[in-house]
Amino acid sequence: MGKSRFSGLEVTLIVMFALMSVAAITFIVLFATGEPGIIKDETTLPFVPQCPNIPLAERVDCFPDAGASKRTCEQRGCCWGPLDERNVPWCFFSTNHGYTAESVEQPNPYVMKAQLKRMASPSLFGDDIQELAFHAEMQSNNRLRFKINDAHRQRFEVPHEHVGSLKSDPSSPIGNTLEISQKPFGLTVRRKENKKVLFDTTMAPLVFADQYLQLSAKLPSHNVYGLGEHVHRQYRHDMNWKTWPIFTRDAFPNGGMHNLYGHYPFFLCLEDESGKSFGVFLMNSNAMEVTLQPAPAVTYRTIGGVLDFYILFGDTPEQVVMEFLELIGRPVIPPYWSLGFQLSRWDYGSLSEVKTTVERNRAVSLPYDIQYTDIDYMEDKKDFTYDNVKFSELPQFADYLHEKGQRYILILDPAVATSKRVGNAAYDSYDRGNEKNAWVTETDGKTPLLGEVWPGETVFPDYTSQSCIDWWVDEYERFSREIKHDALWIDMNEVANFKKGSNKGCADNKLNYPPYTPKILDEVMYSKTLCMDAKQAWGNHYDVHSLYGYSMVLATEKALQRAFGGNRTLMLTRSSFPGVGKYSGHWLGDNAANWNDIKWAIPGMLEFGLFGVPYIGADICGFFDDSSEELCRRWMQVGAFYPFSRNHNAQGYKPQDPASFGSGSMLVESSKHYLRIRYTLLPYLYTLFYKAHTTGETVVRPVMHEFYADSATWTVDRQFLWGKHLLITPVLDPGVDMVRAYVPDAVWYDYETMERLADRKMHVDMHLPADKLGLHIRGGAVLPTQEPDVTTTYSRRNPMGLIVALDDNSKAAGELFWDDGDSRETVKTGNHIHHTFSIVYGVLTMQVAHAGYKDPNNLKFENVTILGVPTAPLSVSVTHVGAGRKGNTTTAVPNSGIQYDGAKEVLFLSGLSLTLGETYLVQWELEAQEKQRFDCHPEEDADEAKCKARGCLWAPSTIERAPWCFYPKDYGYTVTARKESNSGMTVDITRNKKYLSSGRPQSPDIDTLRVEIRYHSGDMLQFKIWDPATDRYEVPVPLSVPAVPETDESKRLYQVLLTDNPFGIQVVRKSTGTKIWDSSVPGFTFSDMFIQVSTRLASEFVYGFGETEHPTYKHNFDYHTWGMFSKDQPPGYKMNCYGVHPFYMGLETTSDAHGVLLLNSNAMDVTFQPTPALTYRTVGGILDFYMVLGPTPEMVVQEYTALIGRPVLPAYWSLGFQLCRYGYANDKEIGDLYRDMRAAGIPYDVQYADIDYMDRQLDFILDPEFKNLPTLVDHMRGEGMRFIFILDPAISGNETVYYPAFVRGKEADVFIKWPKNISDEIVWGKVWPDYPNITVNESLDWHTQVEYYRAYTAFPDFLRTETAEWWLQEIKDFYEKTMKFDGLWIDMNEPASFVHGTVGQMCLGDPLLENPPYMPPLESKHLGLNHKTLCMNSEQTLSDGKKVRHYDVHNLYGWSHTKPTYDALLNVTGKRGIVVTRSTYPSSGKWSGHWLGDNNASWDQLYKSIIGMMEFSLFGIPYTGADICGFFSTAEYEMCLRWMQLGAFYPYSRNHNGKGSPRQDPVAWNTTFAETSRDVLNIRYTLLPYLYTLMYEAHTKGSTVVRPLLHEFVNDTTTWSIYKQFLWGPALLITPALDPGARHVDGYVPNARWYDFHTAKNVGVRGQVVSMPAPMDHINLHIRGGHILPWQKAENNTHYSRMNPLGLIVALSDSGTARGSFFWDDGEGIDTVERDQYLQMSFVAESDNLTSQVVHSALAPTDRLILGVVKVWGAGRVKITTVTLTDAKGTARQLTPQHNLDTEELIIDASSESVRLDQSFTIKWTTGV
Repeated sequence: MGKSRFSGLEVTLIVMFALMSVAAITFIVLFATGEPGIIKDETTLPFVPQCPNIPLAERVDCFPDAGASKRTCEQRGCCWGPLDERNVPWCFFSTNHGYTAESVEQPNPYVMKAQLKRMASPSLFGDDIQELAFHAEMQSNNRLRFKINDAHRQRFEVPHEHVGSLKSDPSSPIGNTLEISQKPFGLTVRRKENKKVLFDTTMAPLVFADQYLQLSAKLPSHNVYGLGEHVHRQYRHDMNWKTWPIFTRDAFPNGGMHNLYGHYPFFLCLEDESGKSFGVFLMNSNAMEVTLQPAPAVTYRTIGGVLDFYILFGDTPEQVVMEFLELIGRPVIPPYWSLGFQLSRWDYGSLSEVKTTVERNRAVSLPYDIQYTDIDYMEDKKDFTYDNVKFSELPQFADYLHEKGQRYILILDPAVATSKRVGNAAYDSYDRGNEKNAWVTETDGKTPLLGEVWPGETVFPDYTSQSCIDWWVDEYERFSREIKHDALWIDMNEVANFKKGSNKGCADNKLNYPPYTPKILDEVMYSKTLCMDAKQAWGNHYDVHSLYGYSMVLATEKALQRAFGGNRTLMLTRSSFPGVGKYSGHWLGDNAANWNDIKWAIPGMLEFGLFGVPYIGADICGFFDDSSEELCRRWMQVGAFYPFSRNHNAQGYKPQDPASFGSGSMLVESSKHYLRIRYTLLPYLYTLFYKAHTTGETVVRPVMHEFYADSATWTVDRQFLWGKHLLITPVLDPGVDMVRAYVPDAVWYDYETMERLADRKMHVDMHLPADKLGLHIRGGAVLPTQEPDVTTTYSRRNPMGLIVALDDNSKAAGELFWDDGDSRETVKTGNHIHHTFSIVYGVLTMQVAHAGYKDPNNLKFENVTILGVPTAPLSVSVTHVGAGRKGNTTTAVPNSGIQYDGAKEVLFLSGLSLTLGETYLVQWELEAQEKQRFDCHPEEDADEAKCKARGCLWAPSTIERAPWCFYPKDYGYTVTARKESNSGMTVDITRNKKYLSSGRPQSPDIDTLRVEIRYHSGDMLQFKIWDPATDRYEVPVPLSVPAVPETDESKRLYQVLLTDNPFGIQVVRKSTGTKIWDSSVPGFTFSDMFIQVSTRLASEFVYGFGETEHPTYKHNFDYHTWGMFSKDQPPGYKMNCYGVHPFYMGLETTSDAHGVLLLNSNAMDVTFQPTPALTYRTVGGILDFYMVLGPTPEMVVQEYTALIGRPVLPAYWSLGFQLCRYGYANDKEIGDLYRDMRAAGIPYDVQYADIDYMDRQLDFILDPEFKNLPTLVDHMRGEGMRFIFILDPAISGNETVYYPAFVRGKEADVFIKWPKNISDEIVWGKVWPDYPNITVNESLDWHTQVEYYRAYTAFPDFLRTETAEWWLQEIKDFYEKTMKFDGLWIDMNEPASFVHGTVGQMCLGDPLLENPPYMPPLESKHLGLNHKTLCMNSEQTLSDGKKVRHYDVHNLYGWSHTKPTYDALLNVTGKRGIVVTRSTYPSSGKWSGHWLGDNNASWDQLYKSIIGMMEFSLFGIPYTGADICGFFSTAEYEMCLRWMQLGAFYPYSRNHNGKGSPRQDPVAWNTTFAETSRDVLNIRYTLLPYLYTLMYEAHTKGSTVVRPLLHEFVNDTTTWSIYKQFLWGPALLITPALDPGARHVDGYVPNARWYDFHTAKNVGVRGQVVSMPAPMDHINLHIRGGHILPWQKAENNTHYSRMNPLGLIVALSDSGTARGSFFWDDGEGIDTVERDQYLQMSFVAESDNLTSQVVHSALAPTDRLILGVVKVWGAGRVKITTVTLTDAKGTARQLTPQHNLDTEELIIDASSESVRLDQSFTIKWTTGV
């Protein structure tokens, strides 16, 4: 039974009574108070408005309706302030309106809730809701949702199809983003990175009545875009008090401020030039209005529903759109054919007229894919019918079009006629709808609401009802069988009604006449639509009106799926709501043929890009009115670049299809021209739609989105982009051929002329005559193309091509998505091809990223056009990757396929026939350019005469440091013989004697050389070049190469190619075709004392070479040269330091990595140049290269260390903190320091003594001042401490008493001497030892002190076997007779000498050895190679007895010193210990660690130490660190404290400083310093089990310990340049503060889940730079999700910490999983790994279970550990109540969980259960749910 209804008389009486009541109350108030401005509220207390003193721009209107006056304003409790302008509110809110937050709670870190209570105040429109519920949550890192609702009653909420399916993935605590003000209630949304306020509602009160909801928010900028659907005359909003209504409406888009077809309460705000932006979306479908005011601020007024806001954060405008589309649903990829040009009009009159239109446009060969029919095809405009008279052949029309490759689209409206069909026949569609109850009803819920649309009286389908959806799908399927067509256009779905509300009118109630009506068109809710009290399944039409088109789209999608099955088809809708783009496109409605509408279409398209509907366009040439030829011509030009490109006009106006203007007319020819360009670029446009579908990127794009840093682009809306790369500049005014256009800051090329624009970042007057529009390609683009045709059916069969537009750096990139163009879900099913294109260094890589589709047309890329090529190419080649027996085939492009336009700098390549879906490299070699030059005169004094004397070319250059003297292209060697086998090649090469000599007469050229290439393994090869006629020096360092080469070509990652003239070796990675080595460049030189070879590289991302202080980790390629020659040289820019490491790792543009070692120990240098290329120069030996192929950076290091030797496993105690100082006065000072450190509780394991413990700096002799040191050492060792002493190699030879070290050494003949043919004397130097019986006057200058006081010293030749025996004996005697020690520190072993060459500085023998014909750029190179070291003619002896010159083996001295020291340490102590050496060479890491030398106490040394550590990680020496707080100079407090924090994460963590500087150890400062040092070292000690496990993995697998971020995140190119952060292994990210005064540090958070080590919280940030707080007592540490780290409670040293239970940090990944491992042994046993005396465990966490597995177990009982505290991070926000630990025997124990719902940390303490760690166990945790 229906509800009873009041009679008309009853309604009238009720209204009159209500009016009288209001009047009476008003009079009572006035009488009682006598004050008209003070009104009592419902509490009977008088309400006094508190009126703020605020800028006019911040006033929020309290009287948005008509009739504001002082009296009516004050009746609302608001503030009255009249002005002389009307747009500023005169009546504005007081501060005591609104709500208070009665309770605020955070049930978890990502959610905030509050109960709101209305403050006592007058009402604006009545029915205020007194209690509200506020709920906010961080749904993702970049999305905040907050909702305000009635606390007690359900209100209407939008039932969004996509948003409702989303799951929250919170990762950022809500407190970082949202703040709540409690009285009055307001909220402030901040950008969490910089705390900038983005959305601040505290400026005005919240109003929440039943039918009036208002919220205002202050914004950070005036750059506001979006809101719709309206006609916005410009893209950026005018913020000067503009009010925009939002409510779907069938209205003309004529430039007014009224509401149009769609409902879009979304805007984007660009904050500033940084590009940072945010979006605001109000999920509310009720009628509303949005006011923009100059504060800047926004006010929402909606008359129903709830306030459900989403705030979306992005670093760029484009990212905000991507976030919005992730929320509402990313757009569909339209079928390929729908990107063709389309023709339509309302009322062709008959099908014959339609065909006439088709034929005349075919006749002019217009590219044209789709023909429409509007409602005139129907019988009396009835849906699902056709006119059997005028359109009798309509069922065959689609076939007619298909014959020529065209498509047919027809229209359907929602309204269904109630009348009979022609001849009084039944209208079956209507009848079946009645049976289904498919219609919107009157308020009784039963009676169909009747209105009137095109067919007359109609009903309106209720698409929110399932029965209606079923009816609609069924009707459409029936109709599609009757009338064949290809897609559907739906119109009039706002919903439009020609009657006001219904045929009966609308009842007088609060839905049809709400208390407040937004400023919608006509200001009547039901104008041109349905009564608001009409009923639909989703609710009252009042609530769902703006969802009508949205619901119709959802229903139509089901219908299309039914009718078209697997075909994608197309939908086009007029009315829309956020989310329709997932299924449909849209056009901008019924515009008119005028110059305004052609302009306003561009902001409209840009806005629908924001709204997620990229398939968008306007009716070309205008819908209403007759179009002039000029207007239509200009519109056809710009319309050719609308994504939806359709010419459509209305009934009664003259035809405006292009051919109607006459064959050969300028309009036709211009239209054809730009449509052919469109069709040429359709592969690019289609790819943009793929990007929109998969990532949410825009298709038609505002210029501002790409050039946001340029404020001039913020208002550009008469131009637009296709994606990133195509700029369209149309003519939009009559009689104009000059357009004022903006050229953004990039390289641009004219699409049609291919010429580069001279202008950028400026407005220009662009000449665009009648047949032209502006079309420009951005430098950096690779645009896929296809030869056009008259339809896409035909064009898709044509050859493809590429247009490459090079940028400022001669680079470009692009991609191509390709499928069959018609099938559904090809992305999801994988039935597609995805190509990526990149151009770097003259190589176009056409990489197929996915090949899941085979085009039936066997498409090929035939043409490639490259814009911006400065010179003609010498040659062009194509490499087909993965083809041929050896993996790749390379062919030269014939000259007939190469054209070059020098005037335009364009290279045309044709006839390439590169198959779509396969990988190719296209490489062009250019004529000698400045950056292609290879230096022929690297010495400083080059001039033209000297240059040409070497046979080289001379040409000055404007590029800084570029060579002016360079090699001709054929300079080098030529292949004369070649022999290949399946294991390598042997090649003979001969010098090109056209060039008489290499220009260094003292170094004769070697004319004939032998080249041997060996394929050692699938990932390693060697190429060696030497003189077969002469026995030249070769490095005696043994390497581990496989015993058997890899003869199976298919297993090799590389292919080796040779070039004959000039000779060169090319190494190609087979998987990508990348050339990672290409020495086929001029300049290869091989002479007796000068060898040079250059190679092109795969990229500029090269790391390594040392030892030198580098200012960045990645090398600078701007012609920088680095010398390598071991030297006692403190770190400094371009100063060759202690070690030599001719090894580098290179990254390729594909993110693959490789490594290259030059096994050469002579003095050398390397030069980097921007080709990119690398040149090696060495002064002796041979060329012996080893290359490892990775392909990951970590695998490169693993393969390299497999070659040179895995790193030593240091003793566990050596991972503790260490203290040293050069300048301890006596043993008491060391003892006092030890006691102070213990008293301060600072963890500390190792104490050193520098040379001051020695008597007169003599090795093995104890100074009297340190006579009690042996006792102190024994005492300290008894308390778990360890001691390390220094030993230098130089031995005094001037002793007057028996000095065993020298005497026994001389007897054993271990010291370096002159060659016997010159002298049998020792080569004497001077180092630290003093003469006996002297007193040193330290006030004298250094050189005088050396001359007066330093003894003659001899240098042991550690290359000899006898020397190792002597060294062992001396060390053993010291250990047994003087004092004990645990490790050895060897220094000064470059070898260093304080005199140059020898005492007297007169080196015997060949002077060329001291000053060779070529001198690398070494420190003090003008003083010769013997500067601060031995004479180069000194003689040494290899273990096989072979004599070698120090000239050749100088760089091996420290290497040769290290192994005998390590062997002696193990021998005398019986323990593993540690050796730390200063001078190193490849493989030194097998025996020792290294510190970065005598650094300076300066801030720059902090970050440079990170670079140094990362480089030594590459070099296979993971046990490394710098002297904490600096060796030289006085440390400053803040710097030293920051260095202690950083140094706590050096693998080798030692605080060390020099003589004469104040102490800088942790207890030398103050209590705060000591406590901060203690705290950070406690963290180190806590994580030592993890660090020790990393050292084990380095020892066994060659993995890095200190790890660059790029090793873990190589696919993220941002990490390639990071050097101020580093990782421990894969899982601990260290972000230190490195600058004075820094209290925040910008750190990059790679793309993974990360937990703050200090709080255990998920930081909720990934893939971006974050400003991290860095107070003085804090270092930022983050644990990577997905990893398990072992830990122990810290103690004062490792002796005690090793006894503690072992805990685990289980940092769960996004999927709730984690893995880890643990290595343990006795910590100091010799070869425990090799002798299997260790424990290795693996851990896996998944599905709320942690399981351990014993990989290897052979521990002594005394070394066993028990399980301690397990910390699970990311355990969730549902309370965990039960934890069960099951041991290896199956015994289950219940543990008590501690679950912090704020941090999501679960703590499980198993310490009391005594579960042995060397046995497996399982821990399971469960929630109470």
